[in-house]
Amino acid sequence: MVRSMLVILLLFAATSHAAARPNIILVLIDDMGWSDFSCFGNPDARTPNIDRLASEGIAFEQFYVNSPICSPSRVALSTGQYPQRWRITSYLAHRKINDERGLAQWLDPRAPMLARELHKAGYATGHFGKWHMGGQRDVEEAPPITDYGFDESLTNFEGMGPKLLPLTQKPGKDGKVIEGRIWADAVRLGGPVTWMQRSKITGGFVDAALKFIDKQAAADKPFYVNVWPDDVHSPYFPPIDKWGPTKRDIYLGVLVEADRQLAALFDRVRNDPKLRDNTLILVCSDNGYEPGAGQAGVFKGCKTNLYEGGIRSPLIVWGPGVIDRKATGTRNTTSVFAAIDLAPSLLKLAKVEPKSDLGFDGEDMLDTLLGRAAASRSAAIFFSRPPDRKNYYGYKDLPDLAVREGRWKLLCDYDGARPELYDLNADPAESKNLADLQPDIVKDLTGRATAWYHRVTPTGQ
Repeated sequence: MVRSMLVILLLFAATSHAAARPNIILVLIDDMGWSDFSCFGNPDARTPNIDRLASEGIAFEQFYVNSPICSPSRVALSTGQYPQRWRITSYLAHRKINDERGLAQWLDPRAPMLARELHKAGYATGHFGKWHMGGQRDVEEAPPITDYGFDESLTNFEGMGPKLLPLTQKPGKDGKVIEGRIWADAVRLGGPVTWMQRSKITGGFVDAALKFIDKQAAADKPFYVNVWPDDVHSPYFPPIDKWGPTKRDIYLGVLVEADRQLAALFDRVRNDPKLRDNTLILVCSDNGYEPGAGQAGVFKGCKTNLYEGGIRSPLIVWGPGVIDRKATGTRNTTSVFAAIDLAPSLLKLAKVEPKSDLGFDGEDMLDTLLGRAAASRSAAIFFSRPPDRKNYYGYKDLPDLAVREGRWKLLCDYDGARPELYDLNADPAESKNLADLQPDIVKDLTGRATAWYHRVTPTGQ
């Protein structure tokens, strides 16, 4: 009897310990518009596997990434800090181009990292997919991804270490298929290298993540996994049978196929009771859409600019045993928060107490993420335009800075000139500039935006 009770107590203790350390999977789609998931209003294509996550979890409509372009957005999400602090304000490219734009060549390994803090706390950590925070083009001495707190990594042509590189197929004349390969010179950025069809690479990253998850599940070890496909970024190479006559059609072919390939990841967790009840999955995009491909519903703007279409992202949070049961299948339309808030929130979920010297710009939004509250972050969210994107995608003389606080969104230049003020509660499309009608709000927000920019930008680029 005593022995039986001891076994029961030990099992209870082990179960309680596991429940206190939930697994975390972060899926980051590349260059997808706010309304491209069908559960966010896409009228032209279905994404049933993502939609199912939303129907079983929570969909957030006022979630922001912290840059309208890839590299800085990924830095913000990974570090919990504004990327301007690390001189990564646009996409990382060739060394000369980075220097000309005042960018670092790679993310400083001394930056606070969500993965590193979880790793220190006993989590297994894996990154599978696009990195783009150092190690690309001719920048070949960047640190490997494992230097940032990951046990394992598999990336594409924009990261150091083992990678998947793309073979391509597209329709030619007379039913012929044109074959090729792109980014072949990335083999010098680490290996081993596996070549596979570009239309299947999301599945390749998923397969690697599944092997990692299986290993940790067998060892009863909590894990944090990034699955960051380079879908749905251009150039677009859907399966041959999903090509269409327009750029939008081809893009949708990639989107639908990415959703299909991600299903294996979601099903692995959903169909394993132990993982299902103790895993949180988050899905979002790194920035807005490329014109002619994705869409952002009513929102103005797109990738590279600071209007809502460039910085507002869909966010889906799923975890039947982690989120509040009453929140299952709900949509949060009011809570305003950002990617920098994910690091402190997820550390709290994992019961990891971060050191005070990490200096997060993000706030603890865990109760909101889990559907236990509908709070917004208390501080404003600030943004700066990529320095090389003043005129782009048909937009001319774009604003340099933006700030979102409560119902108000202000955009202006670096010196506070040319302010645009929008009431997003009444005008989410940013169609009515209220700057002339609200001079006090304009003065306050322009002053705070310009002060923030000079405070977090070491070189003032």
